[in-house]
Amino acid sequence: MNALIVLGVAVVLVIVLVWWALATYNSLVKARTQVEASWAQIDVQLKRRHSLIPNLVETVKGYAAHERGTLADVVAARNAAGGGLDPAQRAQAEGVLTQALGRLFALAEAYPDLKANQNFLQLQGELGGTEEKIAYARQFYNSAVQTYNQKVQTVPSNIVAGVGGFRARPYFEAAGGERADINVRF
Repeated sequence: MNALIVLGVAVVLVIVLVWWALATYNSLVKARTQVEASWAQIDVQLKRRHSLIPNLVETVKGYAAHERGTLADVVAARNAAGGGLDPAQRAQAEGVLTQALGRLFALAEAYPDLKANQNFLQLQGELGGTEEKIAYARQFYNSAVQTYNQKVQTVPSNIVAGVGGFRARPYFEAAGGERADINVRF
């Protein structure tokens, strides 16, 4: 009789442990999926930003054709910031692009006709709105990464995470000294 009680308690403990492991695994999968979905939102906004840049460069070319170096820097930075990079690499590449765009907008100060150009103003406004969306998407992504990383790194869920191959994800942060906002208004 005692052996049956011990066996019953052992079976209940195994069932509880398996249930906990499955629930923890599912929780990790949900958190990882949220990170991936939020990264996709950042990617959408970055692609939108990248699609605005050629039009902006063409508009500026008409007014500041002899500023080829600045325009070439913007195009090169845009191309370097393409997809396929992890969040840390992408943040660094986007930081370089932000610097190049800052120089482009500073260049417009020297060309009053450019500052008054309706197309330039519209593109500038769209880029400003996109920058706000990128900031929001980055905040949402980093929040999802924080939740996921906490699950991956805290006891006891880190045991399931280790067995399941879950690894901590990097945050998407502004690169180096690029923590200051880019001002796209004049």
